[in-house]
Amino acid sequence: MNNKKLFKSRVDKPISGVFGGLAIYLDMDANILRLIFVFFSLVTALIPFFLLYLIAAFIIPYEDNHEPPDLVNTEEKS
Repeated sequence: MNNKKLFKSRVDKPISGVFGGLAIYLDMDANILRLIFVFFSLVTALIPFFLLYLIAAFIIPYEDNHEPPDLVNTEEKS
């Protein structure tokens, strides 16, 4: 049985981290998911997929790691 949990990413989050977390869950690139979302949003006149995104942003929890990684200083500290 698969023990993966769906969560919002604290790192890969241009807006709320929904696609970053979904990409980790599906083992895909988040940018591909974002492009698919934009395509289907435009095809369906924005409303259904925009509402799904808002619902997901409120329902999906953040990942358990409460401290985001230091993305600015990636050098090891001595």
